[in-house]
Order: sequence, then structure tokens, then C-alpha cells
Amino acid sequence: MNSDPKVNFDNLENAFASKSDAEINQAYLLFKAIGMPTLVKYGGKLAELALEYHLPVKSIIRSTIFQQFCGGEDIQDCSQTIEKLGKYGVGSILDYSVEGKEEEKEFDHSCDEIIATIERAKGDANIPFSVFKITGLARFALLEKYSSSTSLTTDEQIEFQRVEDRVNKICALAFNLKVKVFIDAEESWIQKAIDDLAMLMMHRYNKEKVFIYNTIQFYRHDRLVFLKQSYGIAMNDNFYLGIKLVRGAYMEKERERAKVKRYPSPIQIDKNASDRDYNEALKFCIEHIDRMAICAGTHNEASSLLLTQMMDEKGIAIHDERIYFSQLLGMSDHISFNLAKAGYKVAKYLPYGPIAAVLPYLNRRAQENTSISGQMGRELSLLVAEKKRRKSI
Repeated sequence: MNSDPKVNFDNLENAFASKSDAEINQAYLLFKAIGMPTLVKYGGKLAELALEYHLPVKSIIRSTIFQQFCGGEDIQDCSQTIEKLGKYGVGSILDYSVEGKEEEKEFDHSCDEIIATIERAKGDANIPFSVFKITGLARFALLEKYSSSTSLTTDEQIEFQRVEDRVNKICALAFNLKVKVFIDAEESWIQKAIDDLAMLMMHRYNKEKVFIYNTIQFYRHDRLVFLKQSYGIAMNDNFYLGIKLVRGAYMEKERERAKVKRYPSPIQIDKNASDRDYNEALKFCIEHIDRMAICAGTHNEASSLLLTQMMDEKGIAIHDERIYFSQLLGMSDHISFNLAKAGYKVAKYLPYGPIAAVLPYLNRRAQENTSISGQMGRELSLLVAEKKRRKSI
């Protein structure tokens, strides 16, 4: 696997250098629990009910799954994790992970919180990016109607303009403060609205270099074509393209909706097709890196190594600011910390928010580790190996 002599994903000492014995043991117990499908299936809903009825479970959640996958309940809470990661050359991406809101005052609050992450990131080398979801700033149904190319009513047009204004407020500040920002991808049936807003912001603020990034999910079979079309637009309109490449996080939901509504699934036929398109996208980006900046958001060792090899072949410095690697907090530390140790640009997604509000995010992390082939087993096997390594010292 490790054909890049600078990077060894099997180096557990580097991978877990930031974790104490107690943290390793706690993560081991958590991933063992996540390996129980029944617990994952019902545990999230039970936790939500317990919090709703004010049962004393918050401390349990905080010390287990929240601590593994989140930085804290607010930006200040994240400071210790930001500093800790920074000591090992790993950046942090502040991610306000409150979702599922429907009211204007809640969208305005989310906008203010995202702006606070940008202000916190200003001038801090340990926070190379901020990130936000458009669904944190807009009603899902509004985005869905826009994306279906159905005409909006006058009131909906006014509402959508407020969404654009919030997005522009965030991106304008990021541009002015020289902070890079990811706009996350979401479900396919609202993605057109997100893509249009992201393209508009890149057109405005990426004239000289990349500050705004759109996100492309390669578990969709049409996204490699979309990447090339986006590059064509950027070249034609004379701006730089910013892209975060991910495989995706909504696969089961996508397939189920396509089945129920009887339309062709947008999802790749199998994992090999997704891997192929992802790696082809990396190649395309590296070939056109003079007009782009990218972040490879992946927990896949092969794709990560492929990118390091392509950088070497093209003579691109390992610390080139145009190329980042990224993984989620609490996962794939063997990728993040070994890449950082070798000198590559790496950042972890650092979700935060009130415990009750980020439970949907935490539930997805647990479900992904159960459903993604090999993910939970890999994390657990690495922890087991590290426990053995430490005992042998």
C-alpha cells in the first residue's frame, strides 16, 4: 500500500501520537459499540428522546461519541483540540454542525455562527479553512423547489434572495479576511441550488486565487462530467476553481428516494466505479492545478497515496497551499497524522455545537462506520494494534 517512501500509513506511533492511553482505550470501546448494528440503529433516537425529556444522559454522550467526533459545544471549546492537532501539523476546519432548522431567525443565527468561525480562523495557521452547509441557511423545501427548476413564487424568490445574501455575506468576509471556505455538498435533489450559489461565489471572489470551494461527491455517476464542466466555466469566465473532492455521505438515502419516486438512481453502480471517478478527478485536478485549488476529503488510503504520487510526478511541492488532504475528526488518524508528519497539508473537520443540536451529525458518523464496508473494522483494528504496540514498549 505504501509506495510513497515519505508516507507510511502503517506507522501507528505517528498516527496516535496525540492520544493518551486513556483516549486510545475510550476510542476502542466506542468503536466496538459502533460495531453493534442494533445499538447504532436505535441508540441515536433513544439519545434524542432522553435529551428531550431532560434525562441525565448528556455527560455520557459528551464523554463518548461527542468527544470522539466533535471539538466542543462552541468555538471556544474547540481551542484545545485546535492547538493539540496543530502541534502535529494537522489543521482544523471549524464546522458548525447544527442542522435541520426551518425558520429565518435560525438561519440568521447560523450565518452569524459561520461568520464567527471565519473571524476565529483569521490569521491562525492552525485553521486553514471554514465550512458551511447551505441547508444551515435555507429551508430544505426551498432548495428542493429551486433545484427541480420549478418556478419560484414571488415570495419564494424574495426568500431565496435572502439565502443568497447570507451566502454572500459569509463569502465576502472570507475573501476580505483571506480565509478559505468550503461549501459542502448535500442531497442530489437540492444540489443544483448549492452548485449555482457556489459557482456565483467563486465567480465573485476567486478572481486571483481560490477562497471559495464547491464540494463534489463522486458516489454520483455524473460528477466527473460536472467537475470538467465547472473547470470549463471557470476558464471561460476567468476565475479560479476551488473543489473539495469527497466520495459522499448520503448514499443509502439517495437510493431509497430514487426507488420510491421511481427515477434513475444518481449513485454509482458499485464502489469500484466511485473509486475510479474519484481518482480520475484527482488526476484531472492535478493536470489543471495552475487554475485550481483542491482538497482531497477522503478516508481512502489508495486515493491519498495516488495524490502524493501525482504531486511528486508533477514536481509539486508537498507543502503547496493549493493541495490539501482532509479527514473527519475521530477517524482515519493513520492517514491524517502520517501525511502531516511527511509535510503534506492536512486538516481535520472539527464539528461543534450544542450536544442536542449535533446529535443528527453524530448519528450519521455512527451509521457510516457501520455501513461503509470495512470502515468500523479498520478503525477498531488500528486501535487494537496500537494498544498492543504500547504494551510492548
